[in-house]
Amino acid sequence: QVHVVESGGGSVQSGGSLRLSCVGSGYRWSDYCMAWYRQAPGKEREGVAGIESDGTASYAESVKGRFTIARDNAKNTVYLEMNSLKPEDTAMYYCAADRGYGGVWCDPTRYEFNYWGQGTQVTVSS
Repeated sequence: QVHVVESGGGSVQSGGSLRLSCVGSGYRWSDYCMAWYRQAPGKEREGVAGIESDGTASYAESVKGRFTIARDNAKNTVYLEMNSLKPEDTAMYYCAADRGYGGVWCDPTRYEFNYWGQGTQVTVSS
């Protein structure tokens, strides 16, 4: 059974940084793509960043140059390093996993993953 658990959310001032972590279990880690999504109050959920097993990453335009996704295959963990945070980054952030076939199937801006965590709140104040 695929299981992912996020951690690392919190409150930060505009311009600050946070790092989210997500640990996966119950599946063969190397076979799966990992991703981060977010949902702000009153808005639809959106894909933020995704990463294939070989480290190939994709990003939403709104976070390019500010966020970095990385995975540690030895720890079954994916990270989202968020820098230069803005109030509009405030949202519940969700980690997701899906069987990785590469390309669009690992890009959360174009494909909705199937396995989700409970989310971690990120709040950025101005």
